[in-house]
Amino acid sequence: MATILNIETSGKICSVAVTKDGAVEYQLEDHEGMRHAEVLAPFVKKCIEEIDRRELGLDAVSVSIGPGSYTGLRIGLSMAKGLAFSRDVPLIGVSTLQLLAVKAMFRNFDFKGDELLVPMIDARRMEVFTGVYDFALNEIERPGARIIDSGAWSELLEARHLYFIGEGAEKTRDVIKHENAHWLTGMAPVARDMIALSEKHYREGRFLDLAYSTPEYLKEYQTTTPKNKLN
Repeated sequence: MATILNIETSGKICSVAVTKDGAVEYQLEDHEGMRHAEVLAPFVKKCIEEIDRRELGLDAVSVSIGPGSYTGLRIGLSMAKGLAFSRDVPLIGVSTLQLLAVKAMFRNFDFKGDELLVPMIDARRMEVFTGVYDFALNEIERPGARIIDSGAWSELLEARHLYFIGEGAEKTRDVIKHENAHWLTGMAPVARDMIALSEKHYREGRFLDLAYSTPEYLKEYQTTTPKNKLN
């Protein structure tokens, strides 16, 4: 099996993990907020030193490609590209939404397998980046930006149990009222949870283009311009 260095910077946590043969060999995490620009490079350096010290070899670099923080995703992908290029190894891109869905599957809840997973990344106000997946990671609803209201996913909820996952899911608790709606708490994307998807992509040869790959923001990044108070 491959030795993969995984980088996750889509949210508030900055994390890096070295994985091999389905196990985490080494990992570093920072939970102090959006300090990715400060801590990511030292984290990667320590991981590479550990890989070289133990002579594990490096077969690929994997990075979460979104959706998520515009700045965090850009920093993570830039670092991953540079490392993959310098080490002459392929680059793997992992969907943050799929990462959260897989993390939920491995939480050992009493799932029957016919439930649907709804990972959510917090956006502005009542908006989230989300998608709907079954347990084979088939897209029941394509990933995108969505406004949360009382009628959200009403048809799916009539037929299936939906599990809402991630920080963005918290804002839906007081809005979505249905007996088939459930919430999984404490589910943030981190590098150690990328292992299943990273290894699957590696086996299937699903690699990113080092030159042209970009994060999956799911909508255009928007900036605001201060109003001229003199007018």
